[in-house]
Amino acid sequence: MALLKLPPAVRNILPTGPSVARLNLKSVLSVSGSQAPDFLHGILSSAVPTSNRPFFSAALNAQGRVLYDLLVFSDHSTNGRPAYLLEYDSHSYSSDAPSLHELLQRYVLRAKVKIRDVSQEYDSWASWGSEKDVEWDTERDWLFAESGAIEPVWPPTTSEDWPWGSQKHIIRDRRAVGMGHRLLFRKGDPPPQTSDHDIVPQDTYNLHRILHGVPEGHIDIVPSVAFPMDSNLDVMGAVDFRKGCYIGQELTVRTYHKGVVRKRTVPVLIQSSSRHKSTETEDIQEKFGTNIDIKPANIIEGSGPRPRGTGKLLSNSHGIGLALLRTEHVDGVASGDLKLDFTSESGATWSVTPWWPEWWPKRLL
Repeated sequence: MALLKLPPAVRNILPTGPSVARLNLKSVLSVSGSQAPDFLHGILSSAVPTSNRPFFSAALNAQGRVLYDLLVFSDHSTNGRPAYLLEYDSHSYSSDAPSLHELLQRYVLRAKVKIRDVSQEYDSWASWGSEKDVEWDTERDWLFAESGAIEPVWPPTTSEDWPWGSQKHIIRDRRAVGMGHRLLFRKGDPPPQTSDHDIVPQDTYNLHRILHGVPEGHIDIVPSVAFPMDSNLDVMGAVDFRKGCYIGQELTVRTYHKGVVRKRTVPVLIQSSSRHKSTETEDIQEKFGTNIDIKPANIIEGSGPRPRGTGKLLSNSHGIGLALLRTEHVDGVASGDLKLDFTSESGATWSVTPWWPEWWPKRLL
């Protein structure tokens, strides 16, 4: 979406140069030991690199639904043994989803693995907008399955040009083009980017990832509810459909080969018809999980059949957000055949306009 079409409140706070933000409400687990790679490989949805390199992944339940989306950093090995730092949303676990520490611990059995909560030792940061990023953050090739699943195809790599980077405690954020880096630094030690980047609040980072169509954490990827492809985890590189057994593999692979991916998480523009927009905007910032109604665009309401299904509003701020929508509904709005809206608790009607991010894979017919 062109910058000029965004709400003024968004345009006014979006940084125009390199930016860095400290991210709150993130937890970090340390997983180390001689069998740490094999241990994680049997649990996570992506393949664990043979060498100690960072990557993006997810932990699923047995039914193939997402429990956690994870950034896995390479750590300093102890006595030459592999070590990883797993960063995840602190608020992901609920009565339906165990804590990540508990989840991993139940599968240790006799594996030579040590798991520690090191959240009090590290701060999570995000940086983006540097001109140096264009050296590696390029458009990628894609593999399209008949089901609608999509995988990034990385060129043959060495340890130095691994897609997610090769530095310890630093990840090239390849979930979407333009996302920048994710960083882990010791508590109280700011990263070097703070010296030549604008330091911005986390809300600005949230707007940055929403505009790039990147869902993250328990609001966008509801634990024990969301499916990997609905949450774009396949497109963002968190799912390996060819690796051996892992928790939740059966349903995920079956969907890839024999199912149909009907929903995706996309950015949306949220506009109110109310004259009191400042009050309504404050209200909508907390309304994640709201149902989005799908209606014909050019038919009087009630005069014809309603389109099938509804959407879900996810994280949102300043008039933009993410929404879980059927792909046919996103395309229907683009063609002018459908319109999307919802009604807030105050009775105001909000229109919802989705769009595909510029980087989104396009299948050439």
